[in-house]
Amino acid sequence: MSLFSVSLWLILSELSFNLSGYFIHAFLGRFLGPAEYGRFGIIVTFSTMIVVLIGRGIPIAMSKYLSEIKKEELPQKASLIKNIALKEQLRIALLLTIVYWLLSPFFSFLLKDSTLTPLFRLSSFAIITFSLATFFVYYYNGIEAFGRQAFLKFFRAFFRVGMVVTLGFFFQTKGAIWGQILAPFFVFLFALILDPFRQVPPHPISQEEKSLLKKKLLHFAWPITLFLIFYELMISLDLYLVKAFLQNDEQTGIYNAALTVGRLPYYAFYFLTFLILPKISHSLSKKNRAHTEKIMRNLFRFLIFLLLPTITLTSFFAPSLLEFFYGTAYLPATAPMQILTWGVGFLTVFHILVSALNGSGKNTIPMWLALGGMLANALLNFFFIQKWGLLGSAWATTLVAFFSMLLTIFYAQKKICPFFDGRLLLWGLFFSGFIFFLAHLFFFQHSLLFIPSSLFLLALYLLLFVLIGKIKKTDYQNLFQKPKSNR
Repeated sequence: MSLFSVSLWLILSELSFNLSGYFIHAFLGRFLGPAEYGRFGIIVTFSTMIVVLIGRGIPIAMSKYLSEIKKEELPQKASLIKNIALKEQLRIALLLTIVYWLLSPFFSFLLKDSTLTPLFRLSSFAIITFSLATFFVYYYNGIEAFGRQAFLKFFRAFFRVGMVVTLGFFFQTKGAIWGQILAPFFVFLFALILDPFRQVPPHPISQEEKSLLKKKLLHFAWPITLFLIFYELMISLDLYLVKAFLQNDEQTGIYNAALTVGRLPYYAFYFLTFLILPKISHSLSKKNRAHTEKIMRNLFRFLIFLLLPTITLTSFFAPSLLEFFYGTAYLPATAPMQILTWGVGFLTVFHILVSALNGSGKNTIPMWLALGGMLANALLNFFFIQKWGLLGSAWATTLVAFFSMLLTIFYAQKKICPFFDGRLLLWGLFFSGFIFFLAHLFFFQHSLLFIPSSLFLLALYLLLFVLIGKIKKTDYQNLFQKPKSNR
């Protein structure tokens, strides 16, 4: 497949998965009401944070090492690495499920709401099922079976909507949480069937070699796991602190809506984290610096051409998006969302560059950056929420995200290769300001016209780059030609 085809399928699969989440949130937000929806948001966000703790650390390490295997050795070695990694992931998942269940009363105590304890305990079972489903997403990523990876995401989106909405409709909040538990389990069963190497016997190695391989995976996984803990806390602490300080379920629901819709650009471009890690890992393992620089510079151009205008338009059309997903009851979330959208955009760049650093083997740098971001976000939110409420929380998160992004750009430039183009960034900011100004003058909110309006303004933004010669024929060729195999 060409880069365009791979990107398109991964984008569509990520969008389908995340839009399924938006559909679920929109349905539950309307069906449960702001107060109960706020409780659901707290439970799901908290359990997701814990799930991410074990759901991606080992799989990301597995994906990196799979991407470095030669094509002729892939079937047997992939089965070997997969089996070792899966056993370790299950052990950790089971342990964390037990710990999470036991600590549920403590979580409720921190949030000053003892009625959340049964919901926290129920959500603990999602740790195992989610980790199994996520494992195979990264497995297919590592063996570059991007089509299967995308198909698995489509399947997961379908089951997610069906189970969460159906069970939520009949059993309210508890039913919706049960849906979150059961959907990834069925996805895991489907992923086993999709595995192209499921009948290939693992590469025969000694017990000592197995032990060394396990240690290698765990050694690479632990900084990533800590990064994911700190990162998830960094991007979720604002919601918890809004709940803890304001003690208002309706305000929590409003902020959760702003945060959820404001993450649209993040979800749309998350597929780049899947593409960039194996590409950088393979390129650096071959010591091909020229190819590495090409990958990073094309990545930077892609972010300027598409991510920057997406953030701009999402921020401007915040009222329309909130009304579309949640209804007019959530329009008070407009101002926080317009700020948060930029913060989430900065975090999108941060996370994509973190994947590049992980691919280069510099996985301790993201860990320390995320730790600093988490502490800074907690500190700023502590003061800002008490002084300015929801807007204060939005500003705190956005400021921390901006400086975290700058530090990640600095380290990616230093540890991987130079790729930053200041002139291109300035043009992007200028054209983004221009389409924002046009939108303010000529386009209306609170109607479905925001969809064609956004597409028109995005096309205009890209056309301006074509006119000044920044988008060239080679960009189209790079996008549509079939890339050479990494193997």
